[in-house]
Amino acid sequence: MWWGLLCALGAAIAYGVASVMQSVAARATDTGAGTGVDPKLLVRVLKQWKFVAGLSLDVLGFVAQIAALHVLPLFVVQAALAASLAVTAVAARFLGVRLGTKEWAAVAVVCAGLGLLGAAAESEGSDPVGLGFRLGLIGAVAVLAGAGIAAGKASRRVRTPALGLVAGLSFGVVAIAGRIIPSLAPLDLLTDPATYTVAVAGGMAMLFYATALQRGSVTTSTAMMVLGETVFPSLVGVLVLGDRTRPGFAVLAIAGFVLAVAAALALARFGEPDTSETKPTVFP
Repeated sequence: MWWGLLCALGAAIAYGVASVMQSVAARATDTGAGTGVDPKLLVRVLKQWKFVAGLSLDVLGFVAQIAALHVLPLFVVQAALAASLAVTAVAARFLGVRLGTKEWAAVAVVCAGLGLLGAAAESEGSDPVGLGFRLGLIGAVAVLAGAGIAAGKASRRVRTPALGLVAGLSFGVVAIAGRIIPSLAPLDLLTDPATYTVAVAGGMAMLFYATALQRGSVTTSTAMMVLGETVFPSLVGVLVLGDRTRPGFAVLAIAGFVLAVAAALALARFGEPDTSETKPTVFP
């Protein structure tokens, strides 16, 4: 069980550091003369070694996440992934951003919450689910795709939080689908609909989150994403997939989950570190 928690924390570290590296690379890349979403931007940022290194860390993080999902409840893994914002906040110090007392306190609370979750979690696999559940996830992807397109056309006040939430829910679908994949053998992966759900939902999540960051508040986008990627899959895990805590540790698990997610929300501003300042900035 503890090796699963280490995998979850490893994924959080990988995602957090990758976020900083990709942010630096994106800001150092010429965005061109056009406005809006430019598909060619991806080609330009791929010429930045920091962006490619960040993508490599994302891949390692995803592998570690899948490994963790096969031995830990979804509520533990997703809360740990939300802690990647704490990693990003600490890593942002290397970009000249100094953390204030509140930020350091939030990092400490994230760690405490994860410690409680680790103590309360029970090692387990997933309850078996049939083809109907897998088709339901595909249907959820279709619904989220429509919701994301509609959110992108909404008013500015609604658009940013809606896109962030849809991105988070899409990441949640990735976690659920990854959890129910019974085997990582190539043949099993190719024949399991959950594999394709992971790929499509993951691409959607990145697209909607990037659009939310581009067109609105980083803090709002990231906060809504964290809520979507933690609460939704955690409920599915408990209600459908048989996630549970050690006997008598349910209250401890709830407390740990709330602390970890709430502290991550407090660090939402680090969803995309601002590297435009040349002087250190102190957040009070």
